Amino acid sequence: MLNIALFGPPGAGKGTQSERLVKEYNLFYISTGDLLRKELAEGTPLGEQAREIIASGGLVSDEIIVQIIEKTIAENTQAAGFLFDGFPRTTIQAYILEGLMIKLNTSLTCLIDLHVPEAVSIERLVKRGKSSGRSDDNAAVIRNRLKEYREKTLPVLQFYKDKGVRHKVDATRSIDDVHGDVLEIIRNEQNKRLFNIVVFGYPGSGRGTQGKALADRFGLEYVATGPMLEQEIKAGTEIGARIEALYASGELVPDEIVVPLIEKRLQNASNVRGFIFKGFPRTLVQSYILEGLLRKHDASISKVVEIEVPMLELIRRLDERSQTNRCMPYDSSTAKIVKRLHEHEQKTVPVIAKYSQLHEVSKVDGMAPFDVVFQRIVDLIQQGDR
Repeated sequence: MLNIALFGPPGAGKGTQSERLVKEYNLFYISTGDLLRKELAEGTPLGEQAREIIASGGLVSDEIIVQIIEKTIAENTQAAGFLFDGFPRTTIQAYILEGLMIKLNTSLTCLIDLHVPEAVSIERLVKRGKSSGRSDDNAAVIRNRLKEYREKTLPVLQFYKDKGVRHKVDATRSIDDVHGDVLEIIRNEQNKRLFNIVVFGYPGSGRGTQGKALADRFGLEYVATGPMLEQEIKAGTEIGARIEALYASGELVPDEIVVPLIEKRLQNASNVRGFIFKGFPRTLVQSYILEGLLRKHDASISKVVEIEVPMLELIRRLDERSQTNRCMPYDSSTAKIVKRLHEHEQKTVPVIAKYSQLHEVSKVDGMAPFDVVFQRIVDLIQQGDR
């Protein structure tokens, strides 16, 4: 997910750059002023709380603002990310945003500081006031706004500079030149971060073959629990013997076996662009574990894909596979196939529902030839990775 905070004094051109970025990256634009006015107009509980504070001459609290922002993000998970304009305005709000991003299993990609000298800000705003008739674009009001920016907002720049995500852009140049620099910053930041995909789908949906092909296509490390567990069996380890017994009974391998293998795989991977996960997480518990494992690498889930195939077709595919050398341990009988499909429905479908609230889950029709399904998934991934 691409999350950008756009900074700059009044007159720096934030509005113009915001419009372009929102369109180019499919971002949802978040302006605290706009959101607050929307809540007031709709008469929501948060809006009514804010109205009472405003009526009494007070400033709307951070507690209300952050609830409005969290609500807005939760309602717009289809966006590829968020563009924050006017938030955070203070270091306290910067800490709030950081906590909110962690709660939503993401982080701020970068803060872009559109820098212009005060003299340029005043000149631009006075000129805008003459053409637009805006009463707040006069010299006295402008100087007060710039004073507030210096005193309250500039410390936020230092907060993000210390975190290594603040980037300064000379905004005195043409709109296109400034935009070119902004795009370069975003591309560089995206390249620094691990790109992690989780592929879901019932057994027989083709997630394994698609996952391997996607790993090759995007230069990702393919992480699948199946091959790692099979390796333990082939090595004849004590863990392998336990896994083999579980396979024979059609049971899922417990977390105390799976999680250390996943963690070791992540730790041993070097110079990778990211990971593609197949078969993990299978449960809600594993979904929280994965978040923790990725956070150790200063990473999060970038994309979630679910391959959809009708149940009867799944059974047909698994039964057909059971007659070949590609037979999986849970394919060996009809009873095991049904049990495995039922376990996916009971334990993994709730994980997908959870991710639907936190991320956009891209659903792909798996009822087509391999190449067609593959291209559908590639297109979806590239839409969110622009």
